[in-house]
Amino acid sequence: MIFGLSISAASAQDIAAGETSYRRCLTCHSIGAGARNKSGPLLNGIDGRKCGSVDGYSYSKANRNCAFTWNEATFVEYVRDPKAKIQGTKKSSSGIKDATEARNLWAYLRQFGADGQPK
Repeated sequence: MIFGLSISAASAQDIAAGETSYRRCLTCHSIGAGARNKSGPLLNGIDGRKCGSVDGYSYSKANRNCAFTWNEATFVEYVRDPKAKIQGTKKSSSGIKDATEARNLWAYLRQFGADGQPK
């Protein structure tokens, strides 16, 4: 129990907050059933996916050549300052500086498998 909440209730709260934060990403990214690449790649199956590897998306050279796999720590570092993590990325977002907000966003994104369905 965390402050009177079960772990699943706390996780659900984080996912709900992450879904709210995701609204900032909608212009460039999509997720879920029917997701498609926009000016940014679709985000289905991001957890454990190699950076720069979504089929059909035109990545910058920097993204195509990045060597990491997406996980929570990498994502939180990336969204804080995308251009610092991947110099030469074409991502234009100013980032999400608040680590809690970034972790909540990750909790929301990671629930979608590569097919866009919840895991």
